[in-house]
Amino acid sequence: MTYRIQMHPTDLDSYSIDADGGLSIPSDPANRDYQRVLDDIIEQGAECFEGDIPEDLQAAADAKQFAQQVVAYTAATARIAQYILSVGREEVVESQPTGEQVFNEETFEMEDVMADVVVVTAIEPLEATVTRTVYGDDPEAEPTEETIENPLITQDNEERAAAQAVVDETPQAVKDTVD
Repeated sequence: MTYRIQMHPTDLDSYSIDADGGLSIPSDPANRDYQRVLDDIIEQGAECFEGDIPEDLQAAADAKQFAQQVVAYTAATARIAQYILSVGREEVVESQPTGEQVFNEETFEMEDVMADVVVVTAIEPLEATVTRTVYGDDPEAEPTEETIENPLITQDNEERAAAQAVVDETPQAVKDTVD
């Protein structure tokens, strides 16, 4: 779609956006067609406009893209932070106060009674491969078995790679805002 700016005849600070097909789009962020214009600017840049894109419209598209990148980066880093299914997760134990105190006769001070608490449970790694039964086209033939990579591990690796690609492509300004 190609857009053109139509200045308001009496208010030179106001404009509408004309689109192919005679559609006139007000410069209102609540308008869904206006949001589509911002999406087109994000995806196509100046190619979707005849003439220059007004600064405020470009700024709105940039802000929308930045917000989308923040959401995508946050989701991607959260996905990467999850444990790797093929590796599992180690148990984490911390010493935490129990709420009780005892008197230390050497220091003459009250001290917290500490206890070891499991704060992260261990998770065993998944088996690297699984065996599945394969049935042929011949109903009289005996089924066979084949060993394949565990589909859960395959999916985990694919999701991690996709999340890492998002992280790698995220502009530093977005990373600085989130981190």
